[in-house]
Amino acid sequence: MSGSLGYVETQRVVLATPDDPLRFRAGGRLDHVEVAYETYGRLNEARDNAVFVTHALTGTAHAAGLHLGAKKRGWWDTMIGPGKPVDTDRFFVISPNILGGCSGTTGPLSIDPATGRAYCLDFPMLHMSDLVAVHRRLLAHLGIERLYAGVGGSLGGMQILQWVIDDPAAIERAVLVAASSQLTTENIALSTVAREAIMNDPDFVNGRYVEQGVFPWRGQKVARMMAHINYVSGQALEEKFGRRRRSAGDAWELGPDFEVEHYLQHQGNTFLDRFDALSYLYLTRLLDYFDPFAEPATAQALGSTTTRFQVTSFDSDWRFDTGQSKRLVERLEGLGVDVDFAELHSTQGHDSFLLEPAGYHERVAAFLA
Repeated sequence: MSGSLGYVETQRVVLATPDDPLRFRAGGRLDHVEVAYETYGRLNEARDNAVFVTHALTGTAHAAGLHLGAKKRGWWDTMIGPGKPVDTDRFFVISPNILGGCSGTTGPLSIDPATGRAYCLDFPMLHMSDLVAVHRRLLAHLGIERLYAGVGGSLGGMQILQWVIDDPAAIERAVLVAASSQLTTENIALSTVAREAIMNDPDFVNGRYVEQGVFPWRGQKVARMMAHINYVSGQALEEKFGRRRRSAGDAWELGPDFEVEHYLQHQGNTFLDRFDALSYLYLTRLLDYFDPFAEPATAQALGSTTTRFQVTSFDSDWRFDTGQSKRLVERLEGLGVDVDFAELHSTQGHDSFLLEPAGYHERVAAFLA
């Protein structure tokens, strides 16, 4: 019988020092990298039951359970816990905040020890391998040599794919949900408009807004409102809001009136309280450049791996549609990789990977069994 975890705590560890700096794929280095992470379940004596969970664009280390004094459970609490697909009665689960984030792990707003100021736009450009390099350091810190599984949705799935490329022997099973190996032109176009909204906000101040005591909330709110439309489906919006309005009679106005407009206003406003604009810029740009099968070393790396992949898409997802998953599967199978693929039905769009569409949890549970 499945249940939920109780109270959990976020831990922190320093994984890069001046004697062992983190060197970035595109150039640059960090002499101090701190990582926020959580663990659930117990590591067995053989140290072979570890499952690494990687989060999507705006996620945190808090994937499951409840923080003391909080009301909201972890972002993947439906997936992780006793008797759930990522079963904490069986697995030792590791969930970190990613490099470049703003929820405890070093990112653009972190202080540069060399200057005493926030990095801001001096933070190095991110490659997916940089995120994975930090994950691998965390694993070494925990004394784990090989993962039973790596599990991720959206950007999380891309991290797992890159991990197998960078270290083909590190992961036994790779679970990729609603992910892509190459963003579509449309996705890149939408992301650049979001970044323009942030960078052209009068309070962006060339990225040094924190030093001026301001925040580019107007631009970030617009960016999130637009992005959120990508995460849901047209059907879900229609069913939830239709053309319902708040104004009475024949009154027309320029401000928010339709219920869907108020919903997006809410999404934009709540995002301001939990995420930073610079992290949003860096991580969306990371996604744009991700194209591992264009790199010559990828074929050799994946051609030698014994990692088994499970790739899942949802038929209403237009952020990372099924065509992108199929392209990924074809590339993997073309290199002789073992892949289990399925498209599942859901009316909830890209956010389906966070929810419980029919057959989804059963599919992941069976693969991890």
